[in-house]
Amino acid sequence: QVQLVESGGGLVHTGDSLRLSCAASGRAFSSYAMGWFRQAPGKEREFVASITTGGRNTYYVDSVKGRFTISRDNAKNTVYLQMNSLKPEDTAIYYCAAGESGMALANRDVGYWGQGTQVTVSS
Repeated sequence: QVQLVESGGGLVHTGDSLRLSCAASGRAFSSYAMGWFRQAPGKEREFVASITTGGRNTYYVDSVKGRFTISRDNAKNTVYLQMNSLKPEDTAIYYCAAGESGMALANRDVGYWGQGTQVTVSS
């Protein structure tokens, strides 16, 4: 069992930055690929970014490449999402996810979800 708790969301303006954090407890954090997904109002949840167990490989949805950076600190059982140059279309609830995959983390790979943190970007 893994418990995931996100933090760091909020209301910002276009062009601002935010850093989301996800603290994990329970089974060995370092054995899981970690990811961030988001769900905007009226839309399905979508993949944003993921990172493999050791942090060697990262994956991003095209719309955030060059603006978002995912990282992890296995000693602190925490995964981060640094979001720069935020746009109104980034507005969504952001979910932390843990799963097993050697590639980009897909919905079907996710075993554990956090409760979500709201990110709102005003124009």
